[in-house]
Amino acid sequence: MSSQEFQAAYNSIYDTGDRLLQYLKEFREGLGIQGDDSQGLQSIENEINKALKALQDQKYQVAVIAAMKAGKSTFLNSVIGADVLASETAACTICRTDVRHIKPGKTPRLLEYREGERQPVTLVEGDAGEIQQKFLQRTREIRQTGNPDSTTRFEIEHPIEAISQLSSLTGFTLVDTPGPNEWESANFNTNALKQTALEALRTCNAILFVLNYASYKDNAVSDLFKDVVDNRKDFIAENTGKIYFILNKIDQKTERDREIADVIKDLQRELADFGFCNPVIYPASSRQGLLAKLIQQGKATEKDTKDFEDFFSAKYAERDERGRKVIPLPEEIAPKALLDSGIPTIQETVIQRITQNSGWNLLSEVVAEIDKAAKAIEDTLNTEIRGREMGIETLKQKVEDYRSCSEKARGQVEKVKQAVEDQKQILISGFSQGINTFAEEAKAQIESEIEKIAEPRSANSPKPKKTLSLAQQLPKVEKISFGSIVGGIGEAALGLIPVFGKGLGTAFKLTTSLLDNLSKSVPDTFNSSFFEQDDRPEDFNPYIIRCQTKAEAGKIVKTINEYCAPHIQNWWIDTQDELVRDGTNIRQELAKRIQEDIQEISDELSAYLGAALEVKLNINPIQFPSFDFPGIDARIQDVQVEVTKIQKREQRKSRCCNSDEVYYADVPVTENRSFFEIDLRQTLESINRKIDEQIVRNRQLLERVIAKQVKSDFRSAERQINDYINRFQNDFDRVLKERETKEAEAPEILARLEYQKAKLNEYLRELISIRESLNSWKPVK
Repeated sequence: MSSQEFQAAYNSIYDTGDRLLQYLKEFREGLGIQGDDSQGLQSIENEINKALKALQDQKYQVAVIAAMKAGKSTFLNSVIGADVLASETAACTICRTDVRHIKPGKTPRLLEYREGERQPVTLVEGDAGEIQQKFLQRTREIRQTGNPDSTTRFEIEHPIEAISQLSSLTGFTLVDTPGPNEWESANFNTNALKQTALEALRTCNAILFVLNYASYKDNAVSDLFKDVVDNRKDFIAENTGKIYFILNKIDQKTERDREIADVIKDLQRELADFGFCNPVIYPASSRQGLLAKLIQQGKATEKDTKDFEDFFSAKYAERDERGRKVIPLPEEIAPKALLDSGIPTIQETVIQRITQNSGWNLLSEVVAEIDKAAKAIEDTLNTEIRGREMGIETLKQKVEDYRSCSEKARGQVEKVKQAVEDQKQILISGFSQGINTFAEEAKAQIESEIEKIAEPRSANSPKPKKTLSLAQQLPKVEKISFGSIVGGIGEAALGLIPVFGKGLGTAFKLTTSLLDNLSKSVPDTFNSSFFEQDDRPEDFNPYIIRCQTKAEAGKIVKTINEYCAPHIQNWWIDTQDELVRDGTNIRQELAKRIQEDIQEISDELSAYLGAALEVKLNINPIQFPSFDFPGIDARIQDVQVEVTKIQKREQRKSRCCNSDEVYYADVPVTENRSFFEIDLRQTLESINRKIDEQIVRNRQLLERVIAKQVKSDFRSAERQINDYINRFQNDFDRVLKERETKEAEAPEILARLEYQKAKLNEYLRELISIRESLNSWKPVK
C-alpha cells in the first residue's frame, strides 16, 4: 500500500462517513424523530463522529535514536525540511522532543511539558531560527541548573516537508530521543532519559537508529545497542519490521575508504550479532539532504548556500564544450543532490511502512466502526418497518417480551463484570510479583557488593575468624510465591495468569564493583591495614569501616550512594519496561476475553429479536479499536499527573516510577573514640528500606493503572451492548407510540422508510467496496 493509495483510501473513508452523518441527519428530520425518541440514533451518530475524529487525529510516531555525533539532529532537520533542531558537539537531546506536523501557514511553536502539568508552557512562536535559538538556550539552562522545573519533554509544532502532501498523516510526529551516551552527559535524572528511549521503542510506529559512517564501531554505538537490546531480544525480533538503520554522514567517505556497500555488509553482520535479524540499512548524507531541500524551497541562507557549494557542488561538475569543469548553480543541482542524499528514499520507506501497518489498521478499524453504524441504522429501519406491519396488540406483546429479555441480558453482563474483576486481581498479582522480583534481585545485588568489601577485610585481619554473612545476620523475611497468591482462584482463570519477571535475572548487571569505586575514592582506607591500629584486633568486624576523619567518612557515604542509587534505578527502569510490555500483552488477552463474553450475550439478543420480529438483523460486533486504547505507558503518565497534583497540594515530591534520588540511603556515621565508623550492615538495611518504600509507591501506581485500564475496557464493551439494548427499546417505544397516534399516516411513513432503506443500501455497498480494497492491501504478517 503506497502512501498515495493510503491517501486515496483515507479520503474515500472520510467522505463516506461524512455523507453517512448527513444521511442520518436527514433521516431523523424526515421522520420527525427528535428529543428522547432520537437517543438510539444519537448514539449511532456519536460513534461515527468518534471514528472520523480518530481518522483525523491519529498519531503516527517515528522514534529516532542515536549515539552522540551521529548527526541525529541534522537527519531530523533533513526530514523536517528546516534547520529547527540545534546541533552541538555536546549532547543536545536532554529529554524527549516531539516534532509534530502542522499545516503550512500555521505559526510554528516550541512547547515545554513539565511534571504534573497537563498543559504545556509556550516558550516561543516564530520561524525555525527563532525556535532553534530558544530551544538551544532552554536546553543549556536545564543542563546547567539540573532541571528545577521538572521538564519532561519538549514539543515543536512545525510543518514536516516529508508528509506535506499527505493530509492523511496530519498526526505524523518525529520523536527525538536521547541516546545512551547522552544519558550520561546530562546533569539531571539521567535514568529518566533511558526510560524515555525505551518507552519510544514500545510505543512508536517506526524506529530509526542513526549511525555515524566514520564511527559505527565505536564503544558509544556498542553501548547504544547493549542498553537497548539487552533483555529485549524477543521484543526486538517481534518488531524487526519497524526498525531501520541509517548509516549517516556518508559524504565523509574518502577515496581511500571502503565502498559504502562493503561497509553496509559489515554493519549488517555487526547488527545481527546484537540480535537484529536481517537489519535494513540505508546510507544517507543528512547535511546534503537538508541543504538541498532548503535551496529547493528558497529558504536557504547565504551560509547554507555557501556550505552546499563548498562541500557538495563539486561532485556535480560538468565539462563544457572546451573540456573545462563547470559547476552548475546550487538551485540546478539541488533536486539531484536531494535524491543522492538518500533522504527521500528513507522518507518514502518509513511512510510506506507506517501506512502499510499502523495506517492500514486504523483505516480498517474506522471502516468497521462506520459499517457497524450503518448496519445499526439498517436494523432501526427494519424494526420500524416490521413494527408497523404487525398488529398493534402483537407489537405491544413483543415490546413487553423484549423488556424481559433485555433485563436478562443485563444480568449476564453483570456476571461478566464480576469475572473481569477476578481477572483484574490476577493481573495486579502478576505485576506485584514482577515488582517483588525486582526488589529481591536488587537487594541481593547490593548485598553481594557489600560482601565483596567485607570478605577481603576479614581474610586480612590480624586474627581471622568466621563471620556470619549479611544474609545470615539480617532478619529473615518469609517469601510468598506467585503460585500461592493465585492458586486458589481456580483453573479456569489460570490461562490468563501473566508470567512477569521471567527475564529479569539477566537485567541486574554491574559494570564496576562498589569495592573498586571505594578504593578509588578513599584509597587510604581500603588499601592500608587500618584495622591493625585497633587495640583489640579480636573484636575486628569486617562490616565496620573506620575512618580517621569525618570528611573521609562523608566521602565513603557519598560513594556508596552514587554507586547504588543509579544502579538500582536503572534496574527498575529495565523491570518496568518488561512489566509494561508483558502487561500490554496480558491486557490484550483480557480485552479479548471481555469482547468474546459480551459478544455472546449480544448475539443471543440479536437472535431473539430476529426471531421475534421475523426479520434478519445484523450482529452487533463488540469492538475494541486500537484508537480507543491509549496504552499502558499513557495510562502511567495520566496517573502520574494525578498523583503529582495531589502531592504538590500536599507539598510532597512525586517518586513513582521515575526518579534518580529515591534510593539514596541514610548511611549512618558513628563517632567512636578518635574514629568515625560506617556500619555496612546498617547501610544495607537503610538501602533495603529505601527500596521497599519505592516498591510500595510503584505497586500502588501500577495497580491504579491496571484498575483504570481494565475498567475502561469493560465499560467500552458494556456501553456497546447497552447502546444496542437501548436502541431497540427506543425503536419499539417510538413505533408503538406512533402506531397509537399516527395510524392514519402509516402508508406514507412506510413509503418514506423504504426510500431511506434503499438510500442506505448505497452506503452499505460503498463500505463493502472500501473493505475489499483494504483487504487487497492487507499487510502480510
